[in-house]
Amino acid sequence: MTRASHYGRARAKLLAGWHNRALGLKAIVFGLVGLVNAVVDYGVFLLARAALGRLPAALSAVHSLADVCHCGTAASISLVGANTMSWIVAVSGSYIMNSSITFARETGRKLRWRAYAAFVVSGIAGWLANTATLLVAAEVFLLPVWLAKIAAILASFLVNFSISQFVVFRVRGGTSNRN
Repeated sequence: MTRASHYGRARAKLLAGWHNRALGLKAIVFGLVGLVNAVVDYGVFLLARAALGRLPAALSAVHSLADVCHCGTAASISLVGANTMSWIVAVSGSYIMNSSITFARETGRKLRWRAYAAFVVSGIAGWLANTATLLVAAEVFLLPVWLAKIAAILASFLVNFSISQFVVFRVRGGTSNRN
């Protein structure tokens, strides 16, 4: 068999898998979209954390909140605040990319407010997993924040993919769009 025919067969299998949207392939695409999204999440997190730690108004607000709510130290509240800011940006980008690429067949590549709201609500579980992992890794295991955030992103990936696959973007009887 020639090299070209091996390539042709491999390409045909890949395309068939892509069109059939096998769960494994979909997970890979979700992971690639997630990788792009993780870079955005990580970058926004670092910027937000720097802003919360350096801007006088932000510092004052974080310390005031810690004093009023008695729900953590200023450092932990700052981590949660920066993580929440990065999550808001990341969840929006993730919805757009996953609707357009990963779950294009299920969505018809159309963005819908109702689906976005469901995605955001489902993302709250990912945000909780992310935030809990971040706090435990940084404050209990004393990992550097940059490493704790990477662990947090990995934890939320598992939660977000599961919810996206089985709740948000599941194929509903007779309503899937075939491209």
